Amino acid sequence: MKTSKLSIRLLWYITPLVILPLLFLGGFTLTNVTSSTQQQAKLIVSRFVEQQQQKMFNYIEIYQSTTKLLSTSPVLSDFLNSSHLERMEKTKRLGALMDVFASYSEAYPDIISINLLAPSGQSAAFYSSNLGEAPHAYPFAKQILQSNLRQHQFMVASSAGTQLYFVQQVYGVDYELKQPRQQGYIVVQVSPTLLSTSILEAPYDNTLNLLVGIDGEILFSSDTHLIGSYLSATEINEISNIADLGRLDSMQISSIDNSERMTYSAQLSGGYFYISTIPKSLLYRSGKTISLITALIVILSVVTLPILIFIVVRNLLLNPIELLGEASHRVGDGDLMVALPEHNSDEVGILFKDFNHMIYQIRTFQRELEDYKEHLEEKVENRTKELEKTNSKLEAAIIEAEQANQLKSRFLANMSHEIRTPLTAIMGFTEQLIQHPNSPTAKQHLNTILRNSKHLLELINNILDLSKIEAEKLDVEESEVQLMPLISDVESIIEPMTNEKLLSFSTEFALPLPDKLYTDITRLKQILLNIATNAVKFTEYGGVHLKVEFEPTAEKFIFSIRDTGIGMSRSELERAFKPFEQADTTTTRRFGGTGLGLCISKNLAQLLGGDVRVRSQQGSGSLFAIEVAGNFHGRSYDWLDALERTQPQELDKTQVAAVKEIDAKVLVAEDNPDNQELITLLLSNWGIIPDIASNGAEAVEMALVEDYQLILMDMQMPVMGGEEATQMLRHAAYDGPIIALTANVMKHDIDNHVEAGCDATLGKPIDKDQLGKLLIQYLEIQNDKASSWDALLQTEKFLQISRNYVEKLPAQLTELQALYDEHEWESLRALAHSIKGSAGCFGFMNIHEAAGELESSLKNVKSGDHHYYLLKLTEAIRYTLLMDKATSNG
Repeated sequence: MKTSKLSIRLLWYITPLVILPLLFLGGFTLTNVTSSTQQQAKLIVSRFVEQQQQKMFNYIEIYQSTTKLLSTSPVLSDFLNSSHLERMEKTKRLGALMDVFASYSEAYPDIISINLLAPSGQSAAFYSSNLGEAPHAYPFAKQILQSNLRQHQFMVASSAGTQLYFVQQVYGVDYELKQPRQQGYIVVQVSPTLLSTSILEAPYDNTLNLLVGIDGEILFSSDTHLIGSYLSATEINEISNIADLGRLDSMQISSIDNSERMTYSAQLSGGYFYISTIPKSLLYRSGKTISLITALIVILSVVTLPILIFIVVRNLLLNPIELLGEASHRVGDGDLMVALPEHNSDEVGILFKDFNHMIYQIRTFQRELEDYKEHLEEKVENRTKELEKTNSKLEAAIIEAEQANQLKSRFLANMSHEIRTPLTAIMGFTEQLIQHPNSPTAKQHLNTILRNSKHLLELINNILDLSKIEAEKLDVEESEVQLMPLISDVESIIEPMTNEKLLSFSTEFALPLPDKLYTDITRLKQILLNIATNAVKFTEYGGVHLKVEFEPTAEKFIFSIRDTGIGMSRSELERAFKPFEQADTTTTRRFGGTGLGLCISKNLAQLLGGDVRVRSQQGSGSLFAIEVAGNFHGRSYDWLDALERTQPQELDKTQVAAVKEIDAKVLVAEDNPDNQELITLLLSNWGIIPDIASNGAEAVEMALVEDYQLILMDMQMPVMGGEEATQMLRHAAYDGPIIALTANVMKHDIDNHVEAGCDATLGKPIDKDQLGKLLIQYLEIQNDKASSWDALLQTEKFLQISRNYVEKLPAQLTELQALYDEHEWESLRALAHSIKGSAGCFGFMNIHEAAGELESSLKNVKSGDHHYYLLKLTEAIRYTLLMDKATSNG
């Protein structure tokens, strides 16, 4: 990577600014670490020695006091004054004295023996805790006999270890001379356990503790090999000086070893010295380690910190500057497709954003200039090439999918046949109508187109249902379903099919049966019709039988459908409920179909709390058992003990009923003028002349003034949307029915409308049957008052509205392109939503679907597919205009 001059200059500035403070800080740290280590060591050793000194002093003080107290004992005085008494009395007083000695020995376990010496030094009374004999002489006997001090203490080293002795002179009162008279000595021998323990304690490892007499003899030592050896007089003097100074000092004790030691000394009573000494190299080892670590950290910081700072500054500042310079150079060379990253929100990110905006403006101006230069044919040619490229990519994707999955390849072949069959009829008869609009067979052609469109819609719904099932997003609703009307509806569809094939059809009820169940009637009817129509399709002789049963224990209904058709083998049964599969290719060629019906039916039955099972034998027909849950959950129902069935009356769709005026006030809230006119025309079929509101605010105002029996409320309008308007009306105590008009009919959208206060939802494009049901439900209009929708759609009024809508398409095409060029995504999405609803209402389904895809794409502003879906919509509009022009010319 090339290093810029600015990078080198920056490194020269950063290096001294970082290194000099680090060196100063490192030196300061090293000095303080060494000093603090020494001070800490001195403090620890001095405190330790002072503590040990105090412990020894207290220990010696205790036994000195004990010896003094024993010397003043009345029992001892009585014994010393018993020399003129009889032998028996003297023996009695000796026993009492021995008891006193024993009690002191029990009270102080460290006392080994107590000896009463006569003034001449001979033992007068002796007690030993280990039952030993009185010594013949003490090493210090001469010293105490010649001394005038009343109290002495001695430490005597021997092969058995150093022993501690306390001596106290005993005086009696001479009443004749009225002055003290020496009567002997009390000698208490003590085992120096505390002294030995104190000597073994150490503040550091390798510490040597010594207790030395005034003559230099080592009486106690943490190293037992040194007990009994002597320090030189010079060493004793140096130790005495250290004790006077009261500090940790360095000295070499040649009597022990030749290493330099840090020594602390304290003088005890009796001229003894307590010494704690540590090799100097060991004492400061930790301090040296810390110093080395500190020095290493400083060196590493001096080396790495400038590099890290340089890297950070380069990434945050230098690289963006170089990137900006490179982009500017490319722009200067004429490359206007440069785009700098805008993921940062700092000043550099703002600079990049402004640069991108500048390039975008330049690119926009340049594109506008090129648009003026280019001809329309060139634009069409370019767009045609883009479509060809897109189609090529789609074809390549389809080929790859076919190569990756042979099973779905066969499904696509079957589906292609199934879709092309009705599509061929739709396209062929549409062309005939365009060429011969006034042909006597025009109505027959339209019925053929409608029938094939419904078949095509059924195929698409099956595919969508399977996709939702695989994605686990297929929702079912639970509502009350009357059993007998449900069966009647199924019979009304299946029986004509069996009659057409000269088959028998029968229904059997295993009474008694509950009169109702709680389930999703749409999905249940879909299951029954899927399997029943399959039974009819695969049966050529015999008939189809439907049996309805109820299992009280599990509270489940069982619908059994038996046929006398071709049946299935064992291997075919294993594949019966798998998607995209039929029995074999012969079945597909002979009977058609996609192989989705049984798979969807089984999954739907499982969603309804049951399942689908099958028994079949090849050549003998099949039996499908459809099981669904009643979902009573404690809800009441009645039992059907006898059949009460009414045959549904079929309406003659060719009969045009007279338009009757219905006394009902209806408000339509819709912002699209074409939709307003179309809905008005549709309602006029019922004799209803609605009031029109162009937005939600107007709808609220009009509904609060007039008493409307029904409101049709579009959900997406300017000024105020349908949901907000519905909420305001409900808060204002309007309790009439409100029907949501919307092109978004997903379940969560419908749930939102209901939550806002709507009673039902009517999707766009408007379904005439659904509209009729809602009017019958909420305005109590009878079925026989319905007029023929087919006749309505052929009226001059509807054709005029449709022509007016087509004439507005060029303006919408221009508005779509303008909003896209200006990146007005929200306005473009609103326009796409409006086009989706109105185009569907007028039957332009290609525009309806393309507008819906553009709307979905625009919900994600960051998506890069806007241009593709906009192009798809504009081409759909152009195709519609072209076909309308051809029809007009024809």
